Amino acid sequence: MDGSVLQSVSEEKDLRVIVSDDFKWKKQCCEAVKNANRILGMIKRNFTDRSQSTLIPLYKSLVIPHLEYCCSVWNPHFRKDIELIEGFRDEQLNW
Repeated sequence: MDGSVLQSVSEEKDLRVIVSDDFKWKKQCCEAVKNANRILGMIKRNFTDRSQSTLIPLYKSLVIPHLEYCCSVWNPHFRKDIELIEGFRDEQLNW
């Protein structure tokens, strides 16, 4: 463009969704699990009541949205990405 060279990037983040040049969603899945884990850690540090009546609503309202944000766009189709997301959910419900 007007003699200047455009920089090439391998991934771009838009609306908190990471789009890579090969349209694989591994990085997005890892980031979603990392953010959900961060929120879960905050819940564990700040709430001493560990009853299900307290933790389940907190989990559903604070953690799940990080895992499901824009999932219709980055819908993971590789088994390892699906297992990463689903494994996090199943594992965390047993604490």
